[in-house]
Amino acid sequence: MAGYVPRLKAKYKEEIITAMQNEFQYKSSMQVPRLKKICLNQGLGIAVADKKLVDIAIQEMTTICGQKAVATKSKKDISNFKLRKNMPIGVRVTLRGDNMYEFLDRLISVSLPRIRDFRGINDKAFDGKGNYTLGVTEQIIFPEISIDKVNRILGMDITFVTSAPTDAEAFALLKQFGLPFKK
Repeated sequence: MAGYVPRLKAKYKEEIITAMQNEFQYKSSMQVPRLKKICLNQGLGIAVADKKLVDIAIQEMTTICGQKAVATKSKKDISNFKLRKNMPIGVRVTLRGDNMYEFLDRLISVSLPRIRDFRGINDKAFDGKGNYTLGVTEQIIFPEISIDKVNRILGMDITFVTSAPTDAEAFALLKQFGLPFKK
């Protein structure tokens, strides 16, 4: 597997860099924005009552990403939510390198088309600094998750962090990768 290069990584080097240079008139190929990382986050507010939910979510997220997920812990006590400091209340994973490109490929080609009544993803979820966040309402769209073993349907946020200085450049980059934005 030493010579293996993920499909979207090769596409970025061979096609996307030249397409972006033509569109935005960059002087150098190093100015072309790139995908730095993909962060997956799952907030589990209901985990306050049931501690096993965090373990199940960690296992599911690890299966989806192919990389070990970690629990996120609360920063302070909030009595109204029965929350204590350092209680596990979520799960997160940060993907970089080949894992990131592999996950993006699976997300675009397999998972997103499995969403019911899918008409494209929202193109308004940019943060002003070239990052894009996509909300997924159920984890069962990923083929790695067996629907029979799921005891609770949970959503997650997927954030694409790019080196693009503007939202327009980040939008063009993600569109080149093949993310199906609404028309």
